Amino acid sequence: MDENRGIPKQKLLSASDAATVLKLTPQRVRQLIAKGIIQAQKVGRNWAISESEVLRVNQIVATSPIRPTMPHKGKGKLTALSFFSGAMGLDLGLEAAGIDTVLTCESDKWARQTISFNRPDLPVLGDIWRYCANEIREHAGLGMQDEIGVMAGGPPCQAFSTAGARRGFDDLRGNVFLRYIDLVKELNPRYAVIENVRGLLSMPVSETQAAALRESTGKDFSHKHGAIQLVAHLLREAGYAVSFNLYNAANFGTPQVRERVVLIAARLGGPVPHLVPTHSDDEGTGLLPWRTVRETFKCISTGERNYLPFPEKRLKYYRMLGPGQYWKDLPKEIQPEAMGKSYLLGGGKTGFYRRIAWDKPAPTLVTHPAMPATDLGHPTEDRPLSVEEYKAIQQFPDDWAIMGNLQQQYKQIGNAVPLGLGEAIGAAILRHYNGEILESPKGFKYSRYRNTSEAEISPDLDSAQVDTLF
Repeated sequence: MDENRGIPKQKLLSASDAATVLKLTPQRVRQLIAKGIIQAQKVGRNWAISESEVLRVNQIVATSPIRPTMPHKGKGKLTALSFFSGAMGLDLGLEAAGIDTVLTCESDKWARQTISFNRPDLPVLGDIWRYCANEIREHAGLGMQDEIGVMAGGPPCQAFSTAGARRGFDDLRGNVFLRYIDLVKELNPRYAVIENVRGLLSMPVSETQAAALRESTGKDFSHKHGAIQLVAHLLREAGYAVSFNLYNAANFGTPQVRERVVLIAARLGGPVPHLVPTHSDDEGTGLLPWRTVRETFKCISTGERNYLPFPEKRLKYYRMLGPGQYWKDLPKEIQPEAMGKSYLLGGGKTGFYRRIAWDKPAPTLVTHPAMPATDLGHPTEDRPLSVEEYKAIQQFPDDWAIMGNLQQQYKQIGNAVPLGLGEAIGAAILRHYNGEILESPKGFKYSRYRNTSEAEISPDLDSAQVDTLF
């Protein structure tokens, strides 16, 4: 008996026809076929794609809950230009608050493909050095007199990371940071957002730069907080009121302890108050408790988990550990063997053989969860966190596709701004724009560190400005 009898034969579409349905270029469709994102078959010298496959791919694009309804036009009160966009974590958070992204700029080819696949209507620029302010306006569909609501971005942070060489503004990536500030001055948005690592707060500028700046500004930026003070100074010189702080994403509904500096510059209306937390690990605040890994993983749709496996020689030690444990929880006689040369190194080495806990937020997601010093093992299964679990912790929608191989996917997700933190940034901007005031719980501790805000480490801030931030 023919099992296929009575089942209608599917129509096959060419790459060009599929491109028309998906609102992509034929070249882009062929690229997605080559990467296995679109399933197709060769008919002669051409690709043929089944109608059901085109519908499947189109559904992924069409069902994003925060996709713009019109190309290059936002529906919120403010629209945003996104720079160093990555996988669009910050942008999706801003959009959840009501600020729509109308242009992105990203040099990494895999992140560019992620943006193009999920938002085919959105302009995607490349290297930030290649575009002047007028060209950016043109690509965003903005005239010379159109006001830009928000410029948002996280300039490359390796130059300021406490784990790196910390060359700051002498590093090429540090200079890209200054290029972003120059564009803020030229494009003159109403608000500018900078997101970065904690190391930005404790980074001096080089002696050479400091000498030149002393001569031109009369200010000394060679000390511990020189880099953040220079950024604030440059923005204030351009007419912006500046506020910043170090924020833990867990305090904004993200199931992850991830601390990031967020600076917001406002051209009108004085400084933007600090972000208002929604969650806390302190019951006395009256806020919601921190979200846990357990409740987050319950929300992941069932299906395959994609991950880079631990090698077998390390898995035998993982099998000795339970949720929330790490190498120090191994039997003492096993620890030297498991750690090898790292056993004699200083520091807590908390990333070795680390299983994340069920009933806490996850540690900060890194760009590779299976590296020996930065392990992010599943609480109970003998594997690292999967790409799907990474997405859930960073709060990406289930249907938000990440392009590239597994290592590239981990990198894009790990580098992203959690959506909850992005939404808190957007909410703070919109409250300021609307003249609304919402205060944080009195004495709320944003971070475990001291000297993290403009009021504490920026001596040229007017006392009148400081009073409006709390």
